[in-house]
Amino acid sequence: MPQHPSPHLPLLIGLTGGIGSGKSLVADMFAERGAALIDTDVIAHALTAPGGLAIPAIEAAFGEDFITPQGAMDRDRMRALVFQEPSARQRLEAILHPMIREQTELAGHQAQGSYRIFVVPLLIESGQWRQRVSRILVVDCPEQLQIDRVMRRNNLSEPQVRAIMAAQASRQERLDAADDVIVNDGDKSSLVPQVEHLHALYMELAA
Repeated sequence: MPQHPSPHLPLLIGLTGGIGSGKSLVADMFAERGAALIDTDVIAHALTAPGGLAIPAIEAAFGEDFITPQGAMDRDRMRALVFQEPSARQRLEAILHPMIREQTELAGHQAQGSYRIFVVPLLIESGQWRQRVSRILVVDCPEQLQIDRVMRRNNLSEPQVRAIMAAQASRQERLDAADDVIVNDGDKSSLVPQVEHLHALYMELAA
């Protein structure tokens, strides 16, 4: 069972969901109601952007060919390398993961809000978040709807989307780990009562 936060600690929620589930949309709706958002994808992106904290280590490990003229990580080149060489993924993750964790904790400490929501696409897969948050919130939708959304949004084929999904936790694994679930299988208006209900619960727990 999730721990009730002590009066001295802020309420920490871990928000996750499969690709195309609508995590960002749901997170933004909580932010509109006063939650502080810490998005690990945004943090990871900043680390590998021009002048990002991870750039010197990436250049040292992979060479200057993997840095763009603007000083960012060359994502296309790195994606191709990681696809061909699994060991390259491990080397990249060894650089990025500790930095992402450190920056996430820093952002969490600095965040101002009624409670804090960590948006973590691979929360279930990483295995460390259960100890770090009070509750896990999963944004859920049928798998075919996920596929349709990602095909439209990212201009990918169905086999490409299925390959991404196969590398993530299954829908059932996410639901098994969830303390709270928001079902995103309709339009935004269907999310409002679900977000309102959980926001009220989180405000109560945070108090």
